[in-house]
Amino acid sequence: LTREGRKRICFPSPSPQAVAALLFCSPCRVSVYFRSKGWQRVHDNKREDYKLKWCETKSRETYYNFKEGEQLLYQIPNNKVLTTKIGLLSNLREYERVMNKISKNLNTKKGFLAYGQFSHRILKMEDFFPESFRLDIKDEREAFFELYKDTQIWICKPTCSNQGRGIFLLKNQAGVDSLQAKLQSIEEDPLYRKVPYKAPQARIVQRYIQKPLLLEGKKFDVRSYLLIACTVPYVLFFGHGYVRLTCTHYDATSDDLTAHLTNQYMQKKNPLYSQLKEETVWRMERFNSYVNDKFRQAKGLPKDWVFTVFTKRMQQIMMQCFLAVKSKLECKLGYFDLIGCDFLIDENFKVWLLEMNANPALHTNCAVLQDIIPTVVNGTLDLALEIFNKSLKGQRILPLQTQCHFVLLHNGCTSEAGPRPSKTRSALSIARNQRSLTESTCHLARQPPKAAEKPPKKPSGTVPIFWAFSYIGTYYPPLPQTHTQTPCPNFSHLLSGHPTCMALRRSHGPQLCAVWGVSSPRAAG
Repeated sequence: LTREGRKRICFPSPSPQAVAALLFCSPCRVSVYFRSKGWQRVHDNKREDYKLKWCETKSRETYYNFKEGEQLLYQIPNNKVLTTKIGLLSNLREYERVMNKISKNLNTKKGFLAYGQFSHRILKMEDFFPESFRLDIKDEREAFFELYKDTQIWICKPTCSNQGRGIFLLKNQAGVDSLQAKLQSIEEDPLYRKVPYKAPQARIVQRYIQKPLLLEGKKFDVRSYLLIACTVPYVLFFGHGYVRLTCTHYDATSDDLTAHLTNQYMQKKNPLYSQLKEETVWRMERFNSYVNDKFRQAKGLPKDWVFTVFTKRMQQIMMQCFLAVKSKLECKLGYFDLIGCDFLIDENFKVWLLEMNANPALHTNCAVLQDIIPTVVNGTLDLALEIFNKSLKGQRILPLQTQCHFVLLHNGCTSEAGPRPSKTRSALSIARNQRSLTESTCHLARQPPKAAEKPPKKPSGTVPIFWAFSYIGTYYPPLPQTHTQTPCPNFSHLLSGHPTCMALRRSHGPQLCAVWGVSSPRAAG
C-alpha cells in the first residue's frame, strides 16, 4: 500500500465477542504482531467494534466514534502540541516562563521541580533547543531579520511537514531577503486574508548547528522513542532507537541537502545510497563503541558515555517536553502514542533536541532496522495492551511483564490524584468509574469529609504542594464548600493575569481559576 492511500485492516479477536483492530498503516510490522496473537485480518472500513486501531492518518470520525475504556487508539488526537515545530517551540517557551516564575516565588531547590513523588530537573531551553523564531508572528519575524548576520547559517522548516520536505538553509543575506519578501507578499495577499487555510503553512527558523559531532566524517543524529502507553493515568517510557548517518562527508558550505539532513527519505535521493544503504544506520551499541574508542580519552568522557550521560540527557529532555504539554494533551483511557525524538550532538558533546515526530517511520529497509523496528513495535503494543487491561481491572500497573526494551520515565499512578475529567458526558461517566479504580490502586485519593465535620488540620512541618487548573475547554464543577481551602498567596498572583485564567474567570466564575494549597497528594485527591 502506498503512504498516500492507506486501507483499513481489521484484526478480530479469536474470543467469542466481536472485537477488531483497524489499521491505517502499512500492515507489515503491526500485522505481524497481531498474527502472532491469533488475530485475523478483516477488510471492512465501516466496522466500529474494534479492539485496537493503529491510525497513521487522523480523522475526526475516528476520534468521535472512539469508545473510551473499551478500545485502544494509536495517536493522541492533539499530539500536534508536541510533534509540530511551532507547537513544541511555543509550549517549551510557555513552560519555561511559568517554571521561572514558580521557582522565584517558591523555596524550591534551584534547577529542580517537585513533581508529585518525583523530582524533575528543569532545563533551560538554550541548553537543549536551538535558538528559534516563528515566522508566522510579525514581531518574531522582524526580530529574526534584524538579528541575522551574513556569516550565519539558519535552517527554515515548515511546522507540520516530515521527512525533510519543505526544508531549506539560509546561508546568505540574499536568501534571507528573498524569504522576507515572500512572507511579506503572503501577508498582504487578499486571497489569504479571506481564505486563511489556503495560505502556505507556517514556518520556523532555527539556528543551524554548524559544528556537529561527526562519525567517520559524516553528520548524524539519533532517533529515540517516547512512548505514551496510557493517558489515564499517564505512563511514559523511553526507548533507544538507532543512529542515522548521511551518505557523504559533512561540509557546512554544501548546498546539497543530503549532506545536512540525515533521515532515510532524504538519503535515498543521494546517488550513493544504494551502495551505502547499510552504513546509513548504526546500532546504538556500535555508536557507543565508536565514542569509547575515538573520543573517550581525547574529550575526557566517562566509559559508555552513550548509554549513561547521553541516555540520561535524552530522558531529561523528553520529560521536560512532556511536562510542557501534559495539561494540554487530550486524555482518554485507550489513547496511546509513539513519538520519534531526534537528537543531535555537537563537537563539544552538547545534546540538542531537533524535533519530535508523530507517527515515526517503521520501515525496515536495512539490516539494522529489521532488528530494531520489530522490537519497538512489539514493545509498544505489548505495553499499551497490558496497561490498558490492568487499568480496566483496577490492578496496579507495576510491575509490568512486557517491559523489556523500554525504560519507565513516568508513572502517573504514583504522582497524580486520578484521571482528568473528559469533555463529553460519556467520557465523564467512564472517568468516574476509572477514578474509583485508580483511587483504590494508587492510594492517593481520600473521601471528602461530611458537611458537619471539620476539615482535618494540616500537620505541622508539611511542605504544601500547589495545584493549578487552566485547561482550555475542560469544565470543572464548582468546588464543594467542604473542600474549600485558603487560596495560596504565593501562587495566585502568578496566574491571575494569564489569558486562560482571565477567560475562564469571565465565563465560568473565579472558582475555576483559583489555586489552592493542600498539604499532600492524599489531600489533593
